[in-house]
Amino acid sequence: MQAPSRKLPRIIAALEELYGRLAAPIVTDPLEMILWENVAYLADDARRAKAWDEFRRLVGTTPAQILAAPRAQLLAIARAGILAADRVDKIREIARIALDTFGSDLGKALDGSLKGAKKALKLFPSIGDPGAEKILLFSRRERILALDSNGLRVLLRLGYGKQEKSYAASYRSAQEATQPEWREDFDWLIAAHRLLRRHGQELCKATHPRCEACPLRRDCAYFRSLAVEA
Repeated sequence: MQAPSRKLPRIIAALEELYGRLAAPIVTDPLEMILWENVAYLADDARRAKAWDEFRRLVGTTPAQILAAPRAQLLAIARAGILAADRVDKIREIARIALDTFGSDLGKALDGSLKGAKKALKLFPSIGDPGAEKILLFSRRERILALDSNGLRVLLRLGYGKQEKSYAASYRSAQEATQPEWREDFDWLIAAHRLLRRHGQELCKATHPRCEACPLRRDCAYFRSLAVEA
């Protein structure tokens, strides 16, 4: 469904009114963002933040510090999330790639073209286009509306883009549909990413969305379809 022109800024403003102005991201350094996603895998934000603080204090975030840390220490921290042993292996793999491929200076490799920066980031485990774009946005290298799965679901339900068979195609569809309405401003794009994510977590859930409490109902194609079905 084609979204009406220029409604996205109004949507983001409504979400900010609902959730307030969110605090700045805890982590914005590219390598640290990759580590952040793995330190406490699939933990909630509060639990992950606590594990990250412990990781920084006890281990450190440079590749050399990580590779020197005892496995038992890394494992104890990774138990804040699921698949702790697997995450320890991935954290060490991330450190080795950063050290061997980028000489511990990943940031320098990201300062060129968007294509080259994404290619570099996708050398790391579990980093695809969405993750790479989030890193480039949060580190203020690329003005792009990166999306996580929660934010993507919100936009698709609002009528931006189309639900495709593959996640990648759905992602691109929503991103392309919203692009004419982006503000070329890092603060706005970062806030949009985080507010859409928050809305997908709290109200616009994958199952049993709380449409009755949502301030975006009048803009929502999904909500209108429910009314038609009723």
